[in-house]
Amino acid sequence: MGRGWVFHQDNDPKHACKLVKKWFQIKKVSIVKRPAQSPDLSHIQQLQDEDPNQLIRASALRVLSSIRVAMIAPIMMLAIKESVRDMSPYVRKVAAHAIPKLYALDPDQKGELVDAIDFLLADKTTLVIGSAVYAFEEICPERIDLIHKHYRKLCQVMADVDEWGQVMIINLMTRYARTQFTDPNLGEMDSEKEETFFSSDEESDDEGDSDDSAKKRKAQQKKKKEKESKPKPYLMDPDLRMLLKNTKPLLQSRNSSVVLAVAQLYYHLAPRNEISVIAKALVRLLRGHREVQSVVLMNIATISAKKRVFQSLYAISKNMFEPFLKSFFIRSSDPTHIKLLKLEVLTNLATQTNIQMILREFQTYVYTHDKELTVAAIEAIGRCAVNIKEVTDVCLSGLVALMASKNEIVVAQSVVVIKRLLQIQPSAHKDIIMSMTKLIDTVKVPGARASIVWLIGEYCQTVPLIAPDVLRKMAKTFVQEEDVVKLQILNMAVKLLLTNREQSLPLVQYVFQLAKYDQSYDLRDRARFLRNLVMPQQENRLTQFAAKMFLTPKPAPVLESTFKDRDQFQLGTLSHYLNQRCAGYSDLPHFPEVAPDGKVRDVAGFGIPVPNEKSSAPQAASAASTRHSSKKSKKAETFYSDDESEGEKESEEASSGSESSSEEEESEESEEGSEESDDEEEEESSAESSEEDEDEDDEEEESSEEEPPKKPPPKSATSKKERKVEPTNKPSLDLLLDLDFGAPSGGNSSAQPPLSTGPTLLPSAAGSVSSAPKAPTLSKSYEVIHTAPAQFVPKRSSELLNKVAGQGLSVDYRFTRSPSLFSNKMCAIELRFENHSAIPFESIKLVDKKLPVGLSVSGFDDSVALAPGKSVSVMLGVDFADTTQDAVLSVEVSQSDESGPRRLTLTIQAPVGEQLEPVLLSQQQFKAEQSKLSGLNETSGKFKSSIAIDDVKAIVAKVYDLANVIQVEGIDSADKICFSGRTLSNKALLLITFSKTGEELKLAVNCEKMVIGSMLFKHIKQSLAV
Repeated sequence: MGRGWVFHQDNDPKHACKLVKKWFQIKKVSIVKRPAQSPDLSHIQQLQDEDPNQLIRASALRVLSSIRVAMIAPIMMLAIKESVRDMSPYVRKVAAHAIPKLYALDPDQKGELVDAIDFLLADKTTLVIGSAVYAFEEICPERIDLIHKHYRKLCQVMADVDEWGQVMIINLMTRYARTQFTDPNLGEMDSEKEETFFSSDEESDDEGDSDDSAKKRKAQQKKKKEKESKPKPYLMDPDLRMLLKNTKPLLQSRNSSVVLAVAQLYYHLAPRNEISVIAKALVRLLRGHREVQSVVLMNIATISAKKRVFQSLYAISKNMFEPFLKSFFIRSSDPTHIKLLKLEVLTNLATQTNIQMILREFQTYVYTHDKELTVAAIEAIGRCAVNIKEVTDVCLSGLVALMASKNEIVVAQSVVVIKRLLQIQPSAHKDIIMSMTKLIDTVKVPGARASIVWLIGEYCQTVPLIAPDVLRKMAKTFVQEEDVVKLQILNMAVKLLLTNREQSLPLVQYVFQLAKYDQSYDLRDRARFLRNLVMPQQENRLTQFAAKMFLTPKPAPVLESTFKDRDQFQLGTLSHYLNQRCAGYSDLPHFPEVAPDGKVRDVAGFGIPVPNEKSSAPQAASAASTRHSSKKSKKAETFYSDDESEGEKESEEASSGSESSSEEEESEESEEGSEESDDEEEEESSAESSEEDEDEDDEEEESSEEEPPKKPPPKSATSKKERKVEPTNKPSLDLLLDLDFGAPSGGNSSAQPPLSTGPTLLPSAAGSVSSAPKAPTLSKSYEVIHTAPAQFVPKRSSELLNKVAGQGLSVDYRFTRSPSLFSNKMCAIELRFENHSAIPFESIKLVDKKLPVGLSVSGFDDSVALAPGKSVSVMLGVDFADTTQDAVLSVEVSQSDESGPRRLTLTIQAPVGEQLEPVLLSQQQFKAEQSKLSGLNETSGKFKSSIAIDDVKAIVAKVYDLANVIQVEGIDSADKICFSGRTLSNKALLLITFSKTGEELKLAVNCEKMVIGSMLFKHIKQSLAV
């Protein structure tokens, strides 16, 4: 029966003997003693006697709280008061569950119960906290003041609470954060509004002022407005950052409810550029049961229905789920409601880049045996045609082809969707309207017949010869038609009477006479109303406006997602799933305009360090060990991890000015902080980000306990150089990746300053060459890494814009593999504009940059003119931040034909091989670095090469064509070919090794940036494999 059962002793001799009692103890069977007086007082007596068995005490309280008798409420209150202070955490947990039962029995006990809840919230045992939060939500969810002093503890212990308790705590923290912190996206929205407002003022000022003095005055005002309109940097509250950081690892939970709770927390609380972390976790849940899939897809559809929410994160992608597009493809084994939800998500994710793949998928769904899916797929094609103007004609022609199908449902739904699409440009699709009239005899579905009749009546002036004949046919079958078709026949008759009275008057009178005696009273009332309106016996004023009432152009229908307004409810709730307010649902509070005082959350031991508190000393020391030793006193005042404290310190320095002792130290810290922030953003895109953060924190705590504090060195030039060269503590990430324990230890390459890149052309002095400072010492075997010029520069170019889409202007780009004039972290790109039209382009200029976080673009600051048949090239520098994200640029072009300026979108894609620069390494240096980049930093594999293995020149030429690297000279093995390079942005070394293994070729790519290494491995393998 299980160990959860508790048995009652009846004092029978065969049950009370020593042998049986011993057997009960061995088998761990819980036995309740027989009461000395009355059996009715058994559970109360067990509590009063404090039975040594915690299961018996808890069971007694559970049974007592389940008795729904109001007379024992005081006794139950006494039992709960004793149980919340019980030594056993299990008994305290049961007491927390008993509190809502007592409140339902006697609401007058709320005051004492709130005190008990406050006591349980302060419990240090994770077994009790989840139940205490549940009791709080049931009894006093409005008492937010009780959470202030427990907020930081709840955030820290969240990972250790049981899964049910995690869901309760996350939901509570969501409501709490919405009342205590400001909107993290409010500053971004305000800055966009201010920019549009001031830009319109500046344009009007430039048009109105012609005097030089007025222009100067306006220029000064413009500068003043720009200074005032600069958005203030948003400083996230450390407590909100703490909540987001502690809930992020829970996205990897095996419990779907926990993952969904964290997803809704990020959706409602996190900044826009951080919400993308929930995408992969939600997609992972789609592998679960169909019940879980239904709830998860409902939430994904709601998120994806909000367009351009993540504009700051994705340049082209309107939503963060687009990288997982294929996960939403429909399977034949999916139930119908899952298929419809996936179809909704695919429609929401449709963009110009993926519409071809989605339309091919929809075309497959049209011919399935599931009728609901067929109808929904055709409806989805119509929505894509409305939302994406570039494929409207393609979708319309495809729907017209579906009208020839033998499936009546396909034909009927296609007619309905075509009717909506034709309202956009009816004059341009006269042939489609004429072809639809031929279906009036074959289509039997009432909705489709009504759509055809409405379409012909609405555009009867476009087909004046066909419309009267259609009315004649419909008058013959008027009696057998459905009511929805009869109503449209009446509307068509009225429209024909107003446009072609001579030919249609007898038919209209006949139709009105038939409707006069119809069985439907709605139809009889409509016929009586229309007859008196268009054929009155006496003239009235309404008759004069009949043409305006019936022939006014109707606006095109807006096909929107049904999930567009569903986000009014909190994600993951029953109200959100049903799209209606359910009993017990409370709206999510709005963010306050001004955040309340955060000092109410200051509690010793949780967030605010106490001078003699040893628990916060290791974290403070670890935060200070990576900085100059003179900063230790300041860093010890923070409680959170180094990443948070460094980000907070950098934001304070950016807003309030320099607080450090010297300007050089401040600039060094800002550079290091920017590099660390870039690394963090790239690490967040991988699945191992949370594990790396935890390992780094643990490593820094251990190192801080072992190493004593050092005195600051003297402020001299030599001491600064020594401080830069001094190796930093090796992060725990390297300890995980360096599987070869015999390799020489060295610092992490990402933590070192940027290496020398050789001569660099600066934009301020185009003709001069300035040498970069010498690189720091990297290891004992060598001192510096030198860059080398590109060994091969491909001449191929990629098309950004063809002359058809650009209306005579074409744009190509190519990577020159030369040092960028703007920064040594940027790829040098040559843009080539060519005018194929007969009209000159007066101005071509870059006006907007839609870049993901971490990417930057420089160059092309001045506008260029382009004569007919001519071409011009401009240089551009793009820092892709060692990622494969696209840089989207908006170019404004204007011609002399007074057509007005127009904007063109250019999307630049950078292959992995073009984001590298060659570096010179000796054989010893190559082996040393390769040993450091082993383990997870190595991607290797064997394949049969299309090029002869012995043809070294062909392999080298192929690698040079794919990647900007250089061959390592002096390799002692004749069967190996080695190449070296490093990434432009983060200066992470990348090593390529080819070796012969029989008839196959083995390729190994070593790089600290695992994504870069794996992608380059795939590109080389695809190029060389058979």
